[in-house]
This record gives sequence, structure tokens and C-alpha cells, in this order.
Amino acid sequence: MTDSPSAVAATDLACRRGERVLFSGLNLAVHPGEIVWLRGANGQGKTSLLRLLAGLARPAAGRIEHGLGRERVYVGHANALKDDLTVAESLMFLSRLHGFDTRAEAHEAALRRFGLWSRRLAPVRTLSQGQRRRVALSRLCTAPATALWLLDEPFDALDAEGVAALNLLLAEHAARGGSVLLTSHVALSLSSPEPIVLSLGEAAAA
Repeated sequence: MTDSPSAVAATDLACRRGERVLFSGLNLAVHPGEIVWLRGANGQGKTSLLRLLAGLARPAAGRIEHGLGRERVYVGHANALKDDLTVAESLMFLSRLHGFDTRAEAHEAALRRFGLWSRRLAPVRTLSQGQRRRVALSRLCTAPATALWLLDEPFDALDAEGVAALNLLLAEHAARGGSVLLTSHVALSLSSPEPIVLSLGEAAAA
């Protein structure tokens, strides 16, 4: 770990789902330039932790601190796309919703990066699951340069080409000082930078 200010830090964090405590006493920090792979058993609270750090839910206990001026980008396991919108319309909707870059050239570059430019006028309902995932991930290209990315199973449904595109995007984001905390049920093939593995069970006391 670096001594630089963290993009996000959690102290003594606890998460409850109904009467069940998913985890407690959790401590973590993600720093600029780091990609952290959050691992843990199903139902242990990985998605819940990402949502807490994204500000979409409130912890049962503990404190979360975000780096000054750091934007947060959360891409959940569900793609959250509307079937009747086209690929291009979907990216514009997501970019406007989050206040990201809406320039035409930025959107063309994002769709080309994920191999979607030729499908930009296709309705989402006609896409495969892998293509839908690429559309959801393309918003990362329009996000602020040094944002904290919170990604829940981003490699899900991607083919080899999609994995390579996402790996390159992650590496570039880290190189410019961005930060990533992600979950993945498959082994990561990214090597530069080498992801930091964080076990949810080891980071928490529950």
C-alpha cells in the first residue's frame, strides 16, 4: 500500500441485511493508481460493500471517507439498460445521468473501444448479454479521469475481446491516477498494474 491519500477508506464498517450481519469491523483503503480485487464467498457482502462505498446504502456502523474531489462511478452486476433505447442513446442517457462527458467524439471513442460503434443504432433489446455488458461499461470512458470505479463483476458475459478491452481501460485508468475496486468470480488476467487482492473475510471481523 502507498502512503498517498486514499481515494476511499472505510473504518470499522458494518453491514446488516435484515437481521443478518454480513460483515463488521471492516477496514480498507484504496489509493490512486491501485486496482483492488475484492474476493469473498457468495452472500458474504461484496455487492453490499460496493454499494456502501458508492453512497447507495448506509452502513450499520463505521465510517467511510472519500478522497477530496474524487468522483465515484458504480457499475452494478445488472446492466441497468432500457431495452427500447439504442446503444448510442443508452450511453448518452448514462453519461447525462451521472454528469459525465456528453461530447459526440467522446461517445464515439467509447463505443469504438468496446467494439460497439457499428451497433450504435441497434436497440438494446437486440443485443447479446456480452454486448449489453459492453454498453454498461462504456460509460467508464466518459467518466472523470481520476474517478474511483466501483465495479461489480465487470467481466461477466464478456468474450476474450471484451476482456482485453476492459483490461486495457483499467490499466490506463490506474496509470493516470484513477482507482478501482472490483469483484470478479473469475481470475483476473490484468498484470499491469498487478491487482491487489483483498479478502472480505480477512478485512472484516465477522
